Amino acid sequence: MALWVLLSTTLLSSLLSLVLFSAVAAVISGRRGRRRAVWFFHPYTNDGGGGERVLWCAVRSVEEENPDLDCAVFTVDDASPQSLAARAIDRFGVKLLRPPQVVRLYRRKWIEEHTYPHFTMIGQSLGSVYLSWEALCKFTPQFYFDTSGYAFTYPLSWIFGCKIICYTHYLTISSDMVSRVLQHSSLYNNDSLIASSILLSRCKVVYYTIFSRLYGLVGSYAHLAMVSSSWTRSHIDCMWKIPQRTKRLYPPCDTSSLQMLPLEKPVRSPVIISVAQFRPEKAHSLLLEALHMLLEY
Repeated sequence: MALWVLLSTTLLSSLLSLVLFSAVAAVISGRRGRRRAVWFFHPYTNDGGGGERVLWCAVRSVEEENPDLDCAVFTVDDASPQSLAARAIDRFGVKLLRPPQVVRLYRRKWIEEHTYPHFTMIGQSLGSVYLSWEALCKFTPQFYFDTSGYAFTYPLSWIFGCKIICYTHYLTISSDMVSRVLQHSSLYNNDSLIASSILLSRCKVVYYTIFSRLYGLVGSYAHLAMVSSSWTRSHIDCMWKIPQRTKRLYPPCDTSSLQMLPLEKPVRSPVIISVAQFRPEKAHSLLLEALHMLLEY
């Protein structure tokens, strides 16, 4: 029995040493082979939302300001440089000077929400590190540009010697989310079972608190952080604590079609339009409740 324990311990130590040696070797190789390029970490390039528009506007801006810098997009989607360039102009009206390089990533399941039925936030965050490891081992750039909010990848990119730039549309966690749990509010990020239990709510508050501390730590590795609003800026300043490296940059909105509309208002009943993706955090049910209250009033 003692011999078996000794052999198992020795084998485990050897495996851990091999994994550590391989990881260190990959980092050294990546740092030495670092290319003068901007890597845009945007796993999903077919979501059609505002985040994708930010991606293509950022690529075009880099191409215009620094023509000597190569632009690469790391994506889990099956796409080619030509198809992405065509999508940028067809969907968003953004014409790139040249198609970006594309590096396909295959470990997409580690950032999929359904992979983590429980502890989804920490699961997806750690999964993004694994996906980033795959990307960095394939292509190590001088500049790492995150346009999807995967802050947990920043320390790894820093280890590989990248300059880290990010554009944050919305936070992975915020004080508002913690407040909802404290108030026992049932919403998309707080199941009714947890909201109705004092013990489970307290446990979730501890989980959120630990996660927010980790989120603040990894976010502080950004050399330049850009945010989409004043609300996001205030939360980022509170958690990441890098106000001198944080800038507010409103999302690029194409208003050319709106400018063609006539200034004269037709005489008709008022029309209320809500434009948003159908995602849990958009809280469409809350919007309908507010509209119902307005109509009753």
